[in-house]
Amino acid sequence: MQQQKFSFLNLVERLGNALPHPAMIFVYLTLILMISSALASYFGLSVNFGDKNIQIVNLLSMESFVKFTNSFVENYAKFPPLGVVLVAMIGISIAEHSGYLKSILRALVLSAPKALVSFFVVLAGIVSNLASDIGYVVLTPLAAMLFYSIGRHPLAGLAAAFAGVSGGYSANLLISTTDPLLAGITQSAAQIIDPNYIVGPEVNYYFMFVSTFVIAIVGAFITDKIIEPRLGVYESQDTQVEAIVGMDAKEKRAMILASLGALLYVALVLMMILPQDSLFRNAETGSFIKSPFIVGIIFFVFFLLAIPGIIYGFLNGTFKSSTDVVNAMSEGMKTMAMYLVIIFFAAQFISLFAQSNIGQYTAIKGAIFLKSLDLNPSLLILLFIAICAFINLFVASASAQWALISPVFVPMFMLLGYAPELVQAAYRIGDSTTNIITPLLSYMPIILSFAMKYQKNVGMGTMISLMLPYSMAFFVFWSALLYVWVFVFNLPLGPGVESFIAS
Repeated sequence: MQQQKFSFLNLVERLGNALPHPAMIFVYLTLILMISSALASYFGLSVNFGDKNIQIVNLLSMESFVKFTNSFVENYAKFPPLGVVLVAMIGISIAEHSGYLKSILRALVLSAPKALVSFFVVLAGIVSNLASDIGYVVLTPLAAMLFYSIGRHPLAGLAAAFAGVSGGYSANLLISTTDPLLAGITQSAAQIIDPNYIVGPEVNYYFMFVSTFVIAIVGAFITDKIIEPRLGVYESQDTQVEAIVGMDAKEKRAMILASLGALLYVALVLMMILPQDSLFRNAETGSFIKSPFIVGIIFFVFFLLAIPGIIYGFLNGTFKSSTDVVNAMSEGMKTMAMYLVIIFFAAQFISLFAQSNIGQYTAIKGAIFLKSLDLNPSLLILLFIAICAFINLFVASASAQWALISPVFVPMFMLLGYAPELVQAAYRIGDSTTNIITPLLSYMPIILSFAMKYQKNVGMGTMISLMLPYSMAFFVFWSALLYVWVFVFNLPLGPGVESFIAS
């Protein structure tokens, strides 16, 4: 019965895992991409975008080959998540191998209501987006450890955190770095129709605030009722993570003092960043949006992990000398070996995909198709969300995809009487919900490497089958929330924001 209940997801997993190793998937995708681009270029596939004509670039041409050889190392070295992941993992390694993370998780286990663990993990994942993409590299492994420590399947914890961080990417309790980024693009598109139209970063705030709790509740339900029952009881595969049991006086003292050290560090950071004239604020606006603090957030996160880890290690006796601290860092880097191999090939594919213009071509053609359907505007909004979700499988960048399609859709909906702020909210739903099931997500390799720590045979199929229920549920409930919010109650999406304008 249990097998029948999850037969579809089991089929997805089997089909996905029948694929080659993730590294080889990117090799084969690169070869397919090169051949496809050559054929598309040969047949002259192109699309008009404003005053530009976007043509598919032949990646098999000598010119493209020369460009590829010149950027081969740079594609890898400048792969966006690489530095962030490695630096964060060094900090995590210190905190983990000292025993500090285990002691903190132990304290959480003793104090947190068991029934709400999944909810708070998903919620923490959503809120972590305030600190850019740090949730991918810090929260997901911690959530797996937390679930393992309370006798639950670690992959369920990892999936719940990943769902919050990536699937709930656009939702948040506060205005995040995503809001001004998308608002600027939306404003440019809106000014095609109205040159004086202004779109601020707060325009979706009310809707995204409520969305945070809806996504957290839906994510927790999926974790507890679908993902974990399907995974079953976890059987250890010689994992390096130990179960969390008991805490003696020495460990408790070390944990308290290490946590005090972390709090003092946080206080020092706040003293540096809170003053209005702080150099860590945005020089033009005085806010933290696009500020040196956000740009350098990984520096602060590294020491937030390293400082209490070092204090705990020496007080508890885990560390006897500085050599032990260095060894802890080294142990953490060993777990990154597979990630480094996978992203070598992933970085090449993603770079070539962008160079080919196939992503842009697909996005613009999709927009043109949707416009040609001439549907009822409310249905058009829902179909627009679906189109964005589909395009996101190939253009896994919120700003890149929005920059491509907003000049088509924002003016189109404005002429139908729908505000740019509504179109942006709809886009954010589609963009977020399929992040967790696309292999093109730049953080997918690191998520796979975290999962392999607990289950060595994890493949792309395993991850997609784990995340597909979240993706589908988020898409349905988030879209329904927007429909009810706008078309039933006509609530403001943000402060002073109307969903409808004079057409």
